[in-house]
Amino acid sequence: MNTNCFGSGFKSTLLLCFLLCSLTVYAQNYSDLAALHGYKTKVYFSSGNDERAKTVAERMDKVLEFYNKVIAYEPEFTLLILNPTDWPKHTTFPVYGMPHYDEKRELLIIASDDNDFWKSFIPPIEQLPKELADRISSTYVDDSGDLTMQAFFDLLAIHEIGHAYHFQASINVQRMWMGELFCNIMLHTYIAENESEQLPALTVFPQMVIAGGKEEYKYTSLTDLEERYEEIGQKYPKNYGWYQCRWHSAAGEIYDSGGVGTFVKLWNAFSEQKETLNDEEFAAFLANNVHQSVADVMLKWDE
Repeated sequence: MNTNCFGSGFKSTLLLCFLLCSLTVYAQNYSDLAALHGYKTKVYFSSGNDERAKTVAERMDKVLEFYNKVIAYEPEFTLLILNPTDWPKHTTFPVYGMPHYDEKRELLIIASDDNDFWKSFIPPIEQLPKELADRISSTYVDDSGDLTMQAFFDLLAIHEIGHAYHFQASINVQRMWMGELFCNIMLHTYIAENESEQLPALTVFPQMVIAGGKEEYKYTSLTDLEERYEEIGQKYPKNYGWYQCRWHSAAGEIYDSGGVGTFVKLWNAFSEQKETLNDEEFAAFLANNVHQSVADVMLKWDE
């Protein structure tokens, strides 16, 4: 095409498009990472994490297979497992260790190393009820016998691909908090149905955080979360983690109340409900079309 016949504005637009395309290509370049082959899930990882990458990729493939059978849908995404050095090269998210899904790049990002963010949730064991302290000590230990939350955070890759499901299927989850609960229901349902031996790793951590109370957190209501979602996630990551633990706990109760069928109803109901509902309508929608236990997350949050 000869662009000389167009005005300078058009040529400027072409230049801008070229620059944007170049930036996109650069952003999607993972040549500094190792690539994992032989799995359905596309995985790139920081050097030295070969076995961890295989473990996570195998689990991701099983998650895709399970939900393809349950809801006949499968998203596309790429998984990055990053050390602290590679993290800022591939994500602008400021908190190392916070798993997240980049909707625009269809990218799931998790940390490869133990980190300060994970460690920030570990309370003095002696301050916890003995039964809970014993469960934490037996569930979250590394090969050296030290406490680490990695067993919990490794499972959150499943939570993050939940975002790939609802974003790529153009599902209106109605609320920011519901999008997170949706992913936790997906996570808990998969683990309970396929890797029940991992339930302690998934559930003890949230119990520990919730047991610590909410006095130290600046934001605790669903309204706070809805109005300050990005701010809380990036500036108050531990506060955001408390919200997630509440949703993890709720997801367990929801699964126990209705099993796999609850998630199927949730998926189908959201797929059909395109218009955004007000709070009263939304609570009734969840109770009537999904399960009362899901509506109760909204109705009983502050109790």
